[in-house]
Amino acid sequence: MLLTDTHTHLYYETDPQKRSELLQRCFDQQVQRLFLPNVDVASIAMIDELVALYPKNCFAMAGLHPCDVKEDFQQVLDQIYQSIAGRKIYAIGEIGIDLYWDKSTLEIQKIAFRKQIGWAKALDLPIVIHCREAFDEIFEVLEQEKDEKLRGILHCFTGNLDQALQAIDLGFYLGIGGVLTYKKAGLDQVLKYVPVEHLVLETDSPYLAPVPFRGKPNESSYLVYIAKKLAEVYGISVEEIAEITTSNSRKIFLV
Repeated sequence: MLLTDTHTHLYYETDPQKRSELLQRCFDQQVQRLFLPNVDVASIAMIDELVALYPKNCFAMAGLHPCDVKEDFQQVLDQIYQSIAGRKIYAIGEIGIDLYWDKSTLEIQKIAFRKQIGWAKALDLPIVIHCREAFDEIFEVLEQEKDEKLRGILHCFTGNLDQALQAIDLGFYLGIGGVLTYKKAGLDQVLKYVPVEHLVLETDSPYLAPVPFRGKPNESSYLVYIAKKLAEVYGISVEEIAEITTSNSRKIFLV
């Protein structure tokens, strides 16, 4: 069995011993492919360090998180874009729109989102989208940007069936994480009507830990709990879920 965590901030753990233990727990649970979304300039070096230590397991992205889009975002974007040269990255992300914390930055979030979609198209890379309380705004941009090169993952999907189908129609896979295991979330009921061929697994560690670790720091080794819940939803084995979702991740990231 081979599990793929398509979205994990493992690099936030900077203590070498603790980080090594985190990775070993991943491998013990067959979580052997880890995709690392970038959030700002500072996280570039953190990601690169982890990739250098585990080149067969860790894969880098580059992008500016919408919550980090501030007045100086154009200069920050330039720095992130310049970092791509000479590095192997597998996606532009995580990028998008977040209206939970600050609605006043919506317009510059849209500008940053569009610019980074442009990078992805020029580099023939997928995008990994962060969307929080911004489905309408995200879809407005995606509908305008839609073409044969637009593709990727709608990270941490927690929407309704219509939103799921709209994302799929735009060429996106749905990133399914710990929220699936929360009783009141209702995501399991939505996914009953979504073919598993459109899903990938993720943890978003250290956030959104699945049951039975809800409320505690998340880690990529917990991906197995999400896979088990997804297996229940579809009435198939965990091994089949691992095979399908890892295959989907290969189609997106081409690795």
